[in-house]
Amino acid sequence: MEINCGTDVTFDGDDNVKVYASSDWAERGFCRQCGTHLFYRFKANGKYAVPIGLFEEDKHLEFTHQVFVDERPSYYNFSNDTKDMTGPELIAKYTQS
Repeated sequence: MEINCGTDVTFDGDDNVKVYASSDWAERGFCRQCGTHLFYRFKANGKYAVPIGLFEEDKHLEFTHQVFVDERPSYYNFSNDTKDMTGPELIAKYTQS
């Protein structure tokens, strides 16, 4: 699970962040030391999505949407009501400047 964090994102020790162009529309950031996935960033608008596990305080977060639902296995589904987005819908929404 990841959190949409907008464009104003910083990391302590950012000299240890390695960015990889993973697709035509996004880049992924990893820790150079341990390989931990830190974010993906949309190329068109610079918005970040950060894994929830990187946040120490998460009890006030709400799970509101699922993405790439067109690629999930049929046995995989969360029970709470969420907004579902296919991969093409996600890319169209977040890659516009």
